[in-house]
Amino acid sequence: MTEADHRVEAASVASFAENVLDEVGRAVVGKRDALTLVLAGILAKGHVLLEDFPGLGKTLAARSFAGALGLDFARAQFTPDLLPADLTGSYVYDQRRAEFDFRPGPIFAGLLLADEINRTPPKTQAALLEAMQEGQVTVEGQTHRLPSPFHVLATANPVEYEGTYPLPEAQLDRFLLRVAFGYPDAGEEYDVLRRRLERQREEVDIQQVTDAGGLAAVQAAVERVAVDESVARYCVALAAATRTHADVLTGASPRGSLGLVLTARAWAAIRGRDYVVPEDVKVVARAVLAHRITVKPDLWMTQASGARVVESVMHTVETPRALESRR
Repeated sequence: MTEADHRVEAASVASFAENVLDEVGRAVVGKRDALTLVLAGILAKGHVLLEDFPGLGKTLAARSFAGALGLDFARAQFTPDLLPADLTGSYVYDQRRAEFDFRPGPIFAGLLLADEINRTPPKTQAALLEAMQEGQVTVEGQTHRLPSPFHVLATANPVEYEGTYPLPEAQLDRFLLRVAFGYPDAGEEYDVLRRRLERQREEVDIQQVTDAGGLAAVQAAVERVAVDESVARYCVALAAATRTHADVLTGASPRGSLGLVLTARAWAAIRGRDYVVPEDVKVVARAVLAHRITVKPDLWMTQASGARVVESVMHTVETPRALESRR
């Protein structure tokens, strides 16, 4: 089905998002806010880095989103011996036809789970750059288009550094959002156990809410969400303030302010509005900006962090006057 077959109004995005989150929430218990951020990143046509401790549902969340959104799913386990060709694919000689055939790798999927992305060398990490930015890969001088929509959900462990290759700032900047799930509370953790015992198997059945064409139509509806000039200038001011903060070595680039606008627009649509208010920007600011900020090396042993810098600039940058409803 084409995008034209899935016409979606901005006001309908909220119902769509509710259905998707309900399905994903059947597998990933009690993380509605974090899952909403991930969905906002997808609706904003971005890629999301899930950085958290092992066993908190990152892989399960990626697989569940692929199922609910009707996207072809592929998982690439990033290891120290993973080669770029293992990800993008390669040409294989066909003896019967005496010519080379291209065998696509796992990156040719609607949703790619780049599992433990910080465990593979920079050369393989860099193989994702063209795909994430351009929606294509180049192998042996030949360019191959990726499916559309195409999204990368990457996972990383923030505390185990032995045998890992931290993502460089340039590649971190390619991720629209960085999201952490955090540990569940006691009630949520018990709910995980209860559901597992009741279904008597490991797998969770996720019902498909839409397909690739339907997702593209919803993304097109998000593109029609209005952004007032004052809100756009507020995003610019927040990103600019991170560059002059006393704790910062490198602040957010203009890609950060653009990411704020795009993600806030998706968040507004999920909340049932066809316009963005400053509060939408504040909700997504930490996930959009914190991973784009590098604190000064002499502060690494203190409490200074990108997230704290974002919280600080949100308190110092003046918030635009509340916008009147446009309904």
